[in-house]
Amino acid sequence: MVKQYKLLFLASVKDFIAKLSITNQAKVAAAISMMGTGEFGFVYTKKLKGPVNELIIKSYRFVYYIKRDEIYFVNAFIKKSAKTPKRVIEHAEKLFKNF
Repeated sequence: MVKQYKLLFLASVKDFIAKLSITNQAKVAAAISMMGTGEFGFVYTKKLKGPVNELIIKSYRFVYYIKRDEIYFVNAFIKKSAKTPKRVIEHAEKLFKNF
């Protein structure tokens, strides 16, 4: 049986999604919905460091971590360089440890 996850978003991530075009909002919603139903094989994710991962949709990156049965989306940005900014990863790790 596929595990179900509760999806939680920081306000900054919700704001980022709201500013996307309707088409891209739909792509993001579909990918996040699949993650919520435990279907990670249908989305492109990458492990960043420790418990911190990123969901990749075109040039958009959504930084998240999983704790128990919850997925916490803690940052979102447009990827402009080859590496994910170190400050983004460190911020996500800090949130993971403090939660």
